[in-house]
Amino acid sequence: MDALDASKLLDEELYSRQLYVLGSPAMQRIQGARVLVSGLQGLGAEVAKNLVLMGVGSLTLHDPHPTCWSDLAAQFLLSERDLERSRAEASQELLAQLNRAVQVVVHTGDITEDLLLDFQVVVLTAAKLEEQLKVGTLCHKHGVCFLAADTRGLVGQLFCDFGEDFTVQDPTEAEPLTAAIQHISQGSPGILTLRKGANTHYFRDGDLVTFSGIEGMVELNDCDPRSIHVREDGSLEIGDTTTFSRYLRGGAITEVKRPKTVRHVDAETVVGLAQDLEPLKWTEEEPLEQPLDEALVRTVALSSGGVLSPMVAMLGAVAAQEVLKAMSKKFMPLDQWLYFDALDCLPEDGELLPSPEDCAPRGSRYDGQIAVFGAGFQEKLSRQHYLLVGAGAIGCELLKVFALVGLGARNSGGLTVVDMDHIERSNLSRQFLFRSQDIGRPKAEVAAAAARRLNPDLQVIPLTYPLDPTTEHIYGDNFFSHVDGVAAALDSFQARRYVAARCTHYLKPLLEAGTLGTRGSAKVFMPHVTEAYRAPASAAASENAPYPVCTVRHFPSTAEHTLQWARDEFEGLFRLSAETINHHQQAHTSLADMDGPQTLTLLKPVLGVLRVRAQNWQDCVAWALGHWKLCFHYGIKQLLRHFPPNKVLEDGTPFWSGPKQCPQPLEFDTNQDMHLLYVLAAANLYARMHGLPGSQDSTALRELLKLLPQPDPQQMAPIFASNLELASASAEFGPEQLKELNKALEFWTVGPPLKPLMFEKDDDSNFHVDFVAAAASLRCQNYGIPPVSRAQSKRIVGQIIPAIATTTAAVAGLLGLELYKVVGGPRPRSAFRHSYVHLAENYLIRYMPFAPAIQTFHHLKWTCWDRLKVPAGQPERTLELLLAHLQEQHGLRVRMLLHGPALLYSAGWSPEKQALRLPLRVTELVQQVTGQVLAPGLRVLVLELSCEGEEEDTAFPPLHYEL
Repeated sequence: MDALDASKLLDEELYSRQLYVLGSPAMQRIQGARVLVSGLQGLGAEVAKNLVLMGVGSLTLHDPHPTCWSDLAAQFLLSERDLERSRAEASQELLAQLNRAVQVVVHTGDITEDLLLDFQVVVLTAAKLEEQLKVGTLCHKHGVCFLAADTRGLVGQLFCDFGEDFTVQDPTEAEPLTAAIQHISQGSPGILTLRKGANTHYFRDGDLVTFSGIEGMVELNDCDPRSIHVREDGSLEIGDTTTFSRYLRGGAITEVKRPKTVRHVDAETVVGLAQDLEPLKWTEEEPLEQPLDEALVRTVALSSGGVLSPMVAMLGAVAAQEVLKAMSKKFMPLDQWLYFDALDCLPEDGELLPSPEDCAPRGSRYDGQIAVFGAGFQEKLSRQHYLLVGAGAIGCELLKVFALVGLGARNSGGLTVVDMDHIERSNLSRQFLFRSQDIGRPKAEVAAAAARRLNPDLQVIPLTYPLDPTTEHIYGDNFFSHVDGVAAALDSFQARRYVAARCTHYLKPLLEAGTLGTRGSAKVFMPHVTEAYRAPASAAASENAPYPVCTVRHFPSTAEHTLQWARDEFEGLFRLSAETINHHQQAHTSLADMDGPQTLTLLKPVLGVLRVRAQNWQDCVAWALGHWKLCFHYGIKQLLRHFPPNKVLEDGTPFWSGPKQCPQPLEFDTNQDMHLLYVLAAANLYARMHGLPGSQDSTALRELLKLLPQPDPQQMAPIFASNLELASASAEFGPEQLKELNKALEFWTVGPPLKPLMFEKDDDSNFHVDFVAAAASLRCQNYGIPPVSRAQSKRIVGQIIPAIATTTAAVAGLLGLELYKVVGGPRPRSAFRHSYVHLAENYLIRYMPFAPAIQTFHHLKWTCWDRLKVPAGQPERTLELLLAHLQEQHGLRVRMLLHGPALLYSAGWSPEKQALRLPLRVTELVQQVTGQVLAPGLRVLVLELSCEGEEEDTAFPPLHYEL
């Protein structure tokens, strides 16, 4: 299959999140590749699952061995009814259901040399050394990429051989670096200065770059890649520009990624080198610096008799990612060997290890896990009750791990799954518990049902209420009193912070994971042992932080600014305006009775050059053309009248300098694809808002535009907002204009209400993303800003997180390993691990969490996990008695007492005001101040206090007033 044929079959909606990680060329190679996976125990099943989800062309399964009880501890495709049945045949249909576009077949014969020639990649799992050597040698001989992987208990390894000359087309995950140009000098070498704020430190000596959009020195546009030298001041030497035209303005410099070639040695060579090594000896003449660690060997041997779901999930994810690298030539492959162990899951005290009798098989689906941790630990797991927040990609993988390890699989245990979202088609390439027939159904309900199919013993309850401040009457004291721990699989830092705060409040362990492309993290937070969860400072600061209005509307300097402007345009033109006009129709109000200048500013662009309601497609095209002229030509000219190119500030600084770049108006040209796309998208959206048929015929649109009269700029709406130093909206809209607009609106009362359009990013046929991408691109042209692609525009405005199945599986496996420690009983901080993985760069780090910070105040010491507890008493305490108790028992003279944002008491109040509050019972006071009745069954009132003599940054532990 050639690239052109493959591109026609690429399902961009299904693989949308994955495409942001791999890109179309890599995806096309993947869906044309053929892979053999031999060995369908837990590890092989994980590799196969990830490959099918990610759209490999065909997958051949090989494993003639019968299913046994120990397989069920980690092989999620098998069940009790498959015992004695071939693992490969039992797994085939369920794997095929994950992605019907992938051909999944079973090979029942031996692995021969002729068979291997049919595949680009061959994976062996749980194979004997002799088989690995034989198949590895044949694959190396014929240029077939080869992987061998295995896990035994808490240890695992992976070997890759991609041949002697394997070319990686795209070594890194990052997009090519692009920056806006400030100036280019003529000379040898020519010196290129980047705009202020550009990421100059990302360019490196020897990088290859190209140029685009330059006015004046056009010889550089689309030239062959040039090597650069980075100067001390951050400017770039770009080679000889002496004979080039003089640089005028604009343009962008873009990094060109270079392929890299890697060489993997023959497996036989490695074996030979190993055989030539002298055996380890302990002699008096040549003592070894590090003698054999017999305790370690004994621990590995004792724990290697079983197979564990978290281990195969983690190593299976890494192995699948290496297969993808082999197929797609995207990202640098592993440097042949990976060894991974999680022996830290075992008790540090060897005497606490399970006995051989405790690890003996029971004829149970958990035999593979019992072989490592023992039957007593399995019983502990089954009695746990856990809360899983989020049933998306990571949530589905965690549910699989929980089901296979038997978490909450007894009547005394259980698992609650919380997710308010519904299944979309784009979920199916990562969230493997869902199928196409589940689209539109609640994630929590479908995921819970699927988890029960993985393990019928699982006690799982789905809830579709969000876990946030609005539902604390549902997820309150009674709910959390039955929870042993919480797992969070959320894609919002705001949601993560809230769930973490609940865990801190109720002293519950928190397992937390997140991914971004091939990067992932898995962390564990234990009450009184580790620090509590904290969102990354950069993410917490930037999440939902809006750009300044002036910057977005008039002085953009980045593509993100133009995208925010385009997104605001969509909302104003096609949603808010329709809602406002519908309200006007229903209420029969005049514009003068509505929200003054703000409403007028909103509506006038929607009317644009039309003074009657649009009646047909031509009207919609005329409006779209007029709005194009308004935004990208007349509006820019109007801006330049207020701020001319030579404007100077009072201190002599040019107004247009630094990040503020002087814009240039565009001239409409039907031969420019982006000009045409904007009009096509805007006209279709305008038609849809009016209930009129649209058109996707760009050729007919081009001809229609030639026949339309040019819009009259006098009829167009001003684009400036009233809060700028430009003409105010009230001045722009005088009595005559108000009268004109009211008259025009009279035509809108005839016919059905307008249809407000809600922005939908995942429907590529609705023109929503097309409009935003085209508008932002044209805005970039106005201001000389390097634009981004449609795919990048969709990701940014849709707030889409790039995601890939392998990373989600890896972090779920790493969290599963921490689950063993949490459930196993009291452990020191040294036993726990935070993990960070970057599959594209073969990077994995596991490190001990930080201890909770200790704060002090006089004789008191506390951490974030501590709280002051005060019983309400019989009869209940008054505020005065509560303050006295805090002073007598803890030596705290309270300066201020709050319940959430509500101020209950202040030492700075007048005696009269204090006299009104002090005699009140605490519950009575809270209800009086907040105006809310306390929820039935509430066990604790959480109060915040500050005290006399404290430092400004002192955060006292919360005061738990026990009811």
